[in-house]
Amino acid sequence: MEPDAALKIIARGTEEIITPADLKSKLASGRKLRVKLGVDPTRPDLHLGHAVVLRKMRQFQELGHKVILLIGDFTGMIGDPSGRSKTRPPLTLEETRANAQSYVEQARKILRQEPDVFELRYNSEWLEKLSFKDVIRIAAQMTVAQMLEREDFKKRYSGGVPIGIHEFLYPLAQGYDSVALEADVEMGGTDQKFNLLVGRDLQKYFGQEPQVLVLMPLLVGLDGVEKMSKSLDNYVGVSEEPAVMFKKLMRVPDAVLADFRLLTDLEPAEVEELVAAGGMVGAHRVLARLLTAAYALEVIPAWLNREFYESLGYRLAEAGRDRQPQAPQNPELAGLVAQAEARYDEVAKGGIPDDVPTVTIDPAELKDGKIWVARLFTLAGLTKSNGEARRLIKNRGLRIDGEVVSSADLEVELDRPLVLQRGKDRFVRVVLGG
Repeated sequence: MEPDAALKIIARGTEEIITPADLKSKLASGRKLRVKLGVDPTRPDLHLGHAVVLRKMRQFQELGHKVILLIGDFTGMIGDPSGRSKTRPPLTLEETRANAQSYVEQARKILRQEPDVFELRYNSEWLEKLSFKDVIRIAAQMTVAQMLEREDFKKRYSGGVPIGIHEFLYPLAQGYDSVALEADVEMGGTDQKFNLLVGRDLQKYFGQEPQVLVLMPLLVGLDGVEKMSKSLDNYVGVSEEPAVMFKKLMRVPDAVLADFRLLTDLEPAEVEELVAAGGMVGAHRVLARLLTAAYALEVIPAWLNREFYESLGYRLAEAGRDRQPQAPQNPELAGLVAQAEARYDEVAKGGIPDDVPTVTIDPAELKDGKIWVARLFTLAGLTKSNGEARRLIKNRGLRIDGEVVSSADLEVELDRPLVLQRGKDRFVRVVLGG
């Protein structure tokens, strides 16, 4: 492929490339580029926020280049300070490696695994072997003033929040990874820009050609405010069941729906036409169908575009209004999506889904065979406190077996299983323990 065409593919959806001219030059060299993504497996699960960067890595693979998934099992013991308002608790080497196993398994859903386009590495391979003399030599390449230019360090320093010396070593360690791997390109989110720039500087010091940086936007989570994070419970996991993924994607706030285009290869003009023709609801349905189908597969397709969407039997021009797929290329996959959509519609209309989790209530919580309704919802995990339950009841936000709870003073009998509901899509079945 011509360098200009390859550059256009890579540049789509990126926040910044440092520098486009350098990337074009590397693409024109005819070499198989080494494209690095470093991850610290502080948590074992991947979500669609991670998929934004991983999909861009996949595009490099489709262009014939090798991607290196670098597990920061050693740097994970330091803890990445990027975007942190306080020191991150360190993990043990065993914890990082245990999380890494799950991380790598899920990354295989997005990245091809053939040896000519994929390499898996752990940075303990070289960081563990560095002598104290080596560390001093690397640390001498940066000043304290440069470190304090980082927004997170600057805020903590001016606010009197402690910064550990070991945290200054993190960007140096990440930068040295690029030296050890002789990376041509390094991928990362916009919050990683400082660390990735350090890699360029260290490569120059060690006599290597500096890597190109490809920075991807951070995907906003389902709350529409914070970046997608499992700890904030605003995420969509890459390994969610189809019905769960469809439901979550239909909950994406309208204001940030355009950001989720980063997860597809739909053209901007196609997305604009989609919203104009079907409104935000139609756009949500197209997105939910497209991504639910893609991530139901063992490995997602290389391109999540109009062709893939219409292979499910839908037409993009219908903007989500065509509920029944016609002659899909993959009937089994199309059926999974249709089933997930039907389940979502059933719940949206007030129905109760089949896959409701069950919570057992301790008989000691009952008095004369009954339990206070606010306490019941709290024990079921649908409210954080009895006070929150009372407020939701006042706003008609809680139901039992489909009926609105009208009084916060209600005493509930648990002589049979009951389905508790919060809002439109949170359900729990409660049963009395033996």
